[in-house]
Formats: sequence, C-alpha cells, structure tokens
Amino acid sequence: MRRHFAAGRVAPAVNEGEIIVPPIAASLPRVPAAVLVPIVLRETGATLLLTQRTAHLHDHAGQISFPGGRCEADDPTPEATALREAAEEVGLDPAQVEILGRLPEYRTVTGFAITPVVGLVTPPLNLKLDDFEVAEVFEPPLEFVLNRENHQRHSLEFQGELREFWAIPWQGYYIWGATAGMLVSLHHSLFDGRAA
Repeated sequence: MRRHFAAGRVAPAVNEGEIIVPPIAASLPRVPAAVLVPIVLRETGATLLLTQRTAHLHDHAGQISFPGGRCEADDPTPEATALREAAEEVGLDPAQVEILGRLPEYRTVTGFAITPVVGLVTPPLNLKLDDFEVAEVFEPPLEFVLNRENHQRHSLEFQGELREFWAIPWQGYYIWGATAGMLVSLHHSLFDGRAA
C-alpha cells in the first residue's frame, strides 16, 4: 500500500450517484471537506476505524462515516483538515498517523467535495469521542471492506430523483453513501487503478 501511494497515481474525481445525478447537480459549487481513511495496523490484521454519527446532527445523522469535516480557512491542506477533525471527533493523536496519500475527490449530491486522506494508524488507540458528534466507533477488517464481493449497489429516491449508491453491510452496521463509495474507490485505486 505504501508503494502504491508513493507511485503517485492520479485517478479522476468521483461523483456520488454519477450515473443518474442530473447534470445541473453535478455543476453546483461544492463545499471543500476532507476525511481521514484510518487503517489501523492491528497484530491480527489491518482494520478500518469508522464512526457512527449521533442521531441529532443536521448533516448525515446516524450514518457511518470517516472522521472528517469541512476545510477551515486555517487548514493549509486537506491532510491538515483530516488530522484535525480526527483529533477533534475521536481523539486520534496525529503522531500515530502515517499519511500515505489521497484518493480521488468525492463529490456528494449534498454539495460537498471531499478529499479522502489515507493514513496508517499505529496502536494502541486511546480514543476520546466527541459525544456531540460521534455515537460510537468500530473497526471492520480492511480485507472485508475492500473485498469486491461485499460491495453492493443500491438506489433510492432523493428530492424527486432516483439516486444510486454503494453499500457495504458488516455485522449489523450499514456502511453506505459517501463512505462506502470512498471504500470502493480505494479498492479500485489499489487493485485496478480505476475510479468507482
């Protein structure tokens, strides 16, 4: 994985539900954001650190997500945004994160342009959750979430339009939308160099 990101491959941006999103939605201005894709190097095998957002939040309440958020004016890079947000949301120490690189920008139908920043995390983790934003954290095996056989394509109606999205169910958790889409993008980036 280190060699892959060191090679500096560039893949095209990914649009959420790009097959059936109306062209006008794809051209709207986007709010820059960044997330950390934290791969935890456990002795029993690599895992992915994910959060479940609290139910009362205005944006994406109750959903599974990576630590992350909007880019602030004083964040010099998306990497800085991702590390800051991970520290704020789950108490992840930036010193424990080895940044590998970025995945293609992910554009959501809700108006965000998200830069996924992939990092290797060295345990032990002494996490402290922001109770306002994060209900819980969990760690599915990286092998499971990157396995193409576990990637499902679903659709739903949103604001009068049919939208397609990725989903990766795991042990009662429903990983879907942007988070699942970025994991599919990571799979393609690592294994065949194509964006989802």
